[in-house]
Amino acid sequence: MVQYTPMLEQYLKIKADYLDAFLFFRLGDFYEMFFEDAVKAAQELEITLTSREGGVGERIPMCGVPHHAAPNYIEQLVEKGYKVAICEQTEDPRLAKGIVKREVVQLITPGTVMDGKSLDDKQNNYIASLTSFDDNSFGFCYNDLSTGELNVTLLELWDEVIGEILSLQAKEVVVSPTFNKERCKLLEERCFVTVSYEEDSSIVGEVEELFQRIEMDKLKHTVSRLLHYLKRTQKRNLDHLQPAEYYQVHHFMKIDVYSKRNLELTETIRSKGKKGSLLWLLDETMTSMGGRMLKAWIDRPLIDLERIKNRHDMVEVLLAQFFQREELREKLKEVYDIERLAGRVAFGNVNARDLLQLKKSLEQIPFLQSTIGQLELPYAQKLVHKIDPCFDLLDILERSLKDDPPLSVKDGDMIRDGFHEPLDQYRDASRNGKAWISQLEQKERELTGIKTLKIGYNRVFGYYIEITKSNIGNLEEGRYERKQTLANAERYITPELKEKESLILEAQEKIGELEYDLFLALREQVKVYIPRLQALAKLISEIDVLQCFASVSEKQHLIKPTMTTEQILHVKNGRHPVVEKMMDTQQYVANDCFMNAERQLLLITGPNMSGKSTYMRQIALTSILAQIGCFVSAEKAVLPIFDQVFTRIGAADDLISGQSTFMVEMLEAKNAISNATHNSLILFDEIGRGTSTYDGMALAQAIIEYIHQNIGAKTLFSTHYHELTTLDKELVNLKNIHVKAVEQNGKVVFLHSVQEGAADKSYGIHVAELAELPKSIISRAQELLTQFEAKNQTKVTQQVKEDQQLSFFEGSKPSRNETNLSSKEKEVMKLLQSIPLMEMTPMDAMNKLYEIQKKLKAY
Repeated sequence: MVQYTPMLEQYLKIKADYLDAFLFFRLGDFYEMFFEDAVKAAQELEITLTSREGGVGERIPMCGVPHHAAPNYIEQLVEKGYKVAICEQTEDPRLAKGIVKREVVQLITPGTVMDGKSLDDKQNNYIASLTSFDDNSFGFCYNDLSTGELNVTLLELWDEVIGEILSLQAKEVVVSPTFNKERCKLLEERCFVTVSYEEDSSIVGEVEELFQRIEMDKLKHTVSRLLHYLKRTQKRNLDHLQPAEYYQVHHFMKIDVYSKRNLELTETIRSKGKKGSLLWLLDETMTSMGGRMLKAWIDRPLIDLERIKNRHDMVEVLLAQFFQREELREKLKEVYDIERLAGRVAFGNVNARDLLQLKKSLEQIPFLQSTIGQLELPYAQKLVHKIDPCFDLLDILERSLKDDPPLSVKDGDMIRDGFHEPLDQYRDASRNGKAWISQLEQKERELTGIKTLKIGYNRVFGYYIEITKSNIGNLEEGRYERKQTLANAERYITPELKEKESLILEAQEKIGELEYDLFLALREQVKVYIPRLQALAKLISEIDVLQCFASVSEKQHLIKPTMTTEQILHVKNGRHPVVEKMMDTQQYVANDCFMNAERQLLLITGPNMSGKSTYMRQIALTSILAQIGCFVSAEKAVLPIFDQVFTRIGAADDLISGQSTFMVEMLEAKNAISNATHNSLILFDEIGRGTSTYDGMALAQAIIEYIHQNIGAKTLFSTHYHELTTLDKELVNLKNIHVKAVEQNGKVVFLHSVQEGAADKSYGIHVAELAELPKSIISRAQELLTQFEAKNQTKVTQQVKEDQQLSFFEGSKPSRNETNLSSKEKEVMKLLQSIPLMEMTPMDAMNKLYEIQKKLKAY
C-alpha cells in the first residue's frame, strides 16, 4: 500500500467521507486541495496548479486559496453546482503533539447557502427532499435554510414532482441512495439540480416539534430525510427551522411549468431575466422578505374567494389612502431581512451589525402597526392584532449594542457602556491607564527638557519611552532603563511604566474576551425570539406585498376586479400590463373579452404580428393578477375563479430530452386536455402548425371538438387554418373572433383590435415583406399565391357543377340520390349515420372508419 506523509494520510482519511465534494483542507493561512480535487479546482477557479512531495517518491497535484479569500472561491464552486467541505484545525498547533487535529466543520452545498452574493435578497434558495413509496406516490418537502421555511406535500405523479422542483427553482434535491437512478439523472439534466443522498429517514424525538401540523407518516419520513441531511452536513444548531406546513397543490391555482414559462410570470423566455416578466412589473416591494413573498404569491395564486377578496379590499383601501401608503413605504424601507437575520442567529454566523439591523427593524414596527391600524377595514385590524412588536427583545438590543460596532465579533467595541459592570470596570482601567500614559509623557518632557520625547506602544515590546539620538546627551544618567536601540533613536522603560502597562494590557485582553462572551450570550438570548421574529416577518411581508399592489395599481391604472362564482368572464378594454409598460409612451390598444356558459371557446384568427398571442396572454395574466390579490389592467373586469391555467404558446425544441418542437407542442396540449376541468382556462396558440397542413388542421379540429364536448373549459384557440372558422355552425359554444388588419397601398396595417367574426385573409406575405425578405422572394411568393388561389377556385367551381360531395372512398362517386345506391352501400350509409361522432375521441373515430373500410373491401 502506498505510504503518504502523515498530513496527506490525514487528508485522505477525511476526504474518504466527502468524495462528492471539494475538501478545503486548512494549512496555516491557506485552504489546500490535493490530488483530483486540486486539478479540477484549478480549472474551475482558474488558479495555479502546483505540486508538493507526498512521501511516495513523486510529487502530487496541489492548489490552494488564502483563508480570508475562501468565501469568494467557495461561492464560485457552489454556483456551479459543486459541494465544498470546510476542514478546519480543531486544536492549537502550539499544543498539538504530532499532526494537528482537523475535521470538517461544514459542508456547503447549492441548497444550503446561508450568505454571500449567490443568495439573492428577493429569491428563496430551496433545498428539497423526495421519497418514493410503494403505491407510486411521492413525498415532497422543501426548505429554505436561510429563512427556516419548511413545507411538505404528497404528489401522485412524477410530472408533478418535476413541476414543483422547476417552479420552486430548487438548487438541490435529497433522495435515498436506492432512488431510481434514471430519475436522478433526469433531475440533474432537466431540472439542473444537485442530487444528494441521505439514507436515514427515521423520525427521532428531537424533530418531533417540527411535525405539529403533520399527521401522515409518509410526510414525516420525507421531512426527516431532509432534516437528517441538514444536520449531518451543517453540523450546527438549526433552531430556526419552522414547523413543517402541509400544502396541497390543488389548494391554489395550478399553473404548470410550461405555462409559467409561456406567460413569463417570473422570468422572460429569451433572456431568462426578471425584466419583462410579471414579477418585474409588480415588484414595488420595499423589503427583501416582501419580494420573496410576492414571487411565492405569483407562483401560487389563490382559489379561495374570501382570501382573494380580503387582499382586494386591502389594496383598495391602501390605493385610496395615499399618505398612509407613503408612510408605510418609508417605514418599510428601514426594515431589514428579519427572516434571514433570524436564520443567521440560529446558524451562529450573525455579527453585531446584523443584530443592529434587527434592532433598527424592530424600531419601525410600532409605526407600521399604527399606520395599518388607521385603515378602517376588518382585515387590516386583524393584521394589526397579529403583529408582535417584540418590545422586550428591542429593549435588550438597545441596552446592549453600540450604534457602530465593528464587522468582526472578535474586535470588541460592540457592547454599550452600562450594560455589564465588570466590563465597565475593565474599560475604566484601560481608559484611565491610557490617560495616565498621556500625562506621563507630558511630565517627562518637562523634567528632561526634551520636547520630542514620546511614549509609544508595539505588540513585541509593549509601552516604551523613545528619545532621538540627538537628545540623548541631555538625558540624566540612570534615569531610564534601555530597552531597544534604533537607527535614529533609543527606547527606554521605567518600573512605573512597566507596572502600568501590565494593568492596561490585562484590561484590554479581558475586555476583548468578555465582550466576545457577552455577545455569544446575547445571541443565545435572541435565539429564544426566533419563532416570534419569523411570525412577525410573515406579517410584515404580507403588508409589504399589499402596499406594493396598491402602488403598482396607481402607477399602471389598474382597477379592482369583481370575482364571481358564475361562468362569466367579462373584461372591458383589457390590456397586457407588461407589454403596456414596455411600450412606455406608445398607446396600447385595449380590447374586450366576453365568455360565458354559451360562449366557452373563442376561435381567434388574424395575421401574424397582429396581436393574437398578446391578447390571449393578457386574459391569462388578468386572471392571475386577480387571484393573487392584485388589481387588473382593464376598464372593467368580472372574472371567475380558475382552478388551472394551461398554455401552448410559442415554438421551442426540448433538446435535453430529445423532443422536437412539434412533440413539445403535442405534450403540452396533452397535458392541458388530460388535466383541465370546466373551471380551467386554456390558451392554445397555433396548434398543429408543426406538421403538414392537413395533419395539423385535423389535429386542431379534433382538439377543439374534444375540449368543446368533453371538458367545457374556457378556451382561447388561435389559428391560421381559416377552414376551422366554419366550426361555429357545428359547435354551439364556439364563437369566431379576429384581430383586425387592413391593407393600405399594398402594405398591411395591424390595428390590434379584436372584433367578432373570422378574419378574411392571413397577410402572411405582407408580414414577410415587413421582415424585409429579398424583394425577389416576395414577388415570387405573390405569383405562387395567385396560382394556388386560382387552382383552388377551379376545383370549387368544378365541384359546384358536378353537384357532388367529395368521396371518402377511392373510386366511388356518391350521389345525393340514394335510389342509385346498392343495398350494401345503403347499409354502410346507415352505419355512418348511426355513429355518434361528437361523443367519440379522434382515435375511436379512426378505428370506426377503419372497420367500415374493411367492410367495403369485403363487399
